[in-house]
Amino acid sequence: MKPADEVFATERPRLLGLAYRILASYGDAEDVVQEAWIRWQGIDHATIDRPAAYLTTIVTRLALDRARTIARRREHYVGPWLPEPVALEHSPEDHAEMAESLTLGFLLVLDRLSPTERAVWLLAEVFDEPYALIASAVDKSEAACRQIVARARRRLREERSAPRHHVDPGLLRRLLAAVSDGDLEETLELLDTDVVLMSDGGPDHRAARHPVFGADRVARLAINLARRGEVTALREATVNGAAALVVELNGEMPLVLTGEQHDGKITRIYLLLNADKLGGLSARPAIV
Repeated sequence: MKPADEVFATERPRLLGLAYRILASYGDAEDVVQEAWIRWQGIDHATIDRPAAYLTTIVTRLALDRARTIARRREHYVGPWLPEPVALEHSPEDHAEMAESLTLGFLLVLDRLSPTERAVWLLAEVFDEPYALIASAVDKSEAACRQIVARARRRLREERSAPRHHVDPGLLRRLLAAVSDGDLEETLELLDTDVVLMSDGGPDHRAARHPVFGADRVARLAINLARRGEVTALREATVNGAAALVVELNGEMPLVLTGEQHDGKITRIYLLLNADKLGGLSARPAIV
């Protein structure tokens, strides 16, 4: 490998992680990093004093450009939208902010910020980049970037005020068994009173067209959905650092079931049925 290629290979997991957090789309993040690679091949590397900073700036700008394309796609998206899941485990060396910022729940909260706000907050709070680099990457002053981070920090704190924990895989299995059996009482026993279900089916799968709130409504909907098919394959997976079940119904394309819990009750259910979003489950990408 050439030295310049080694530099890019070393930085790639971090660059992919940055783009993925900004876009919440594994496929788009890969495209951004590939474009950064092409640009990296076309420059005089001897003129770059800090390759990591240069690549961070390029990927941030490309991700913000791609975010505009995604926004146009989202205008016509059918039903609730969830981030694209990736088969990703957290290592003990990952610091808490970096690991938390890759979870589906946190990516959903980040999505409520503008792309520029997401990029600035991520660069400052997760990747610990200096404000001079951040300002250059998003074409704003350092003072403006500091204000963006302060506002984003407050918003994220408010959005994540309630305690949230990764769902236990055993709890997911009990939920799947209960809804498959049509056992309303057992299903309700597993759900928090204020549970929220988000099902992302895209254009090709029937799913709830809006988030569903409350244990009774969620339980009845889940049981009705389970009546449409038989579980023909089931495996546990780690998705965005959290336990998940990959469920195959009637021998067709799988769906992903994951969520969050508190005090032994499921508080959030994320159900992904859109096959176009499941490429990151088989790729097992290296993401920092």
